[in-house]
Amino acid sequence: MVNNKKNKIEVKLEKVKGCEDLPLPFSASEYSSGTDLLCAESSEIVLKPREIRLVSTGIRIMIPAGYEGQIRPRSGLALKYGITILNSPGTIDADYRGEVKVILINLGENDFIIRRGDRIAQLVIQKVYVPDFKIVSSLSRTKRGEGGFGHSGIRTSNQTKT
Repeated sequence: MVNNKKNKIEVKLEKVKGCEDLPLPFSASEYSSGTDLLCAESSEIVLKPREIRLVSTGIRIMIPAGYEGQIRPRSGLALKYGITILNSPGTIDADYRGEVKVILINLGENDFIIRRGDRIAQLVIQKVYVPDFKIVSSLSRTKRGEGGFGHSGIRTSNQTKT
């Protein structure tokens, strides 16, 4: 049986002065895990190929203790234009009270125009588990062991094994 109710958590939000006209972050569909963040810049941005820009969202948020905000790329912008987030996912800690900004990069071949109110990223709120590190004399062994960075051998049909 499908539960149609979303799990909700209260996140307090304050609009930056001059951004009162922009809507609150919103979900694009009923089961979206992220809420869309909007560009709050007062003038148009031309993001040239390989250019990096810090873009304002016009909001400050208060995330409850034990949670974090993750800033993630919008898949449509990535696929169609090569626009993504440089430090993906970006992290907003629960004690941060500054304006939420997004580090965008244009990996595409063409200039990309960003206007006030354009959806530029997604915000996902996640539970945080703080590690309690403990020194041990050895770790348990696994079949994988120390193999990493491509060690699993998964490849697509057009790649040859090296």
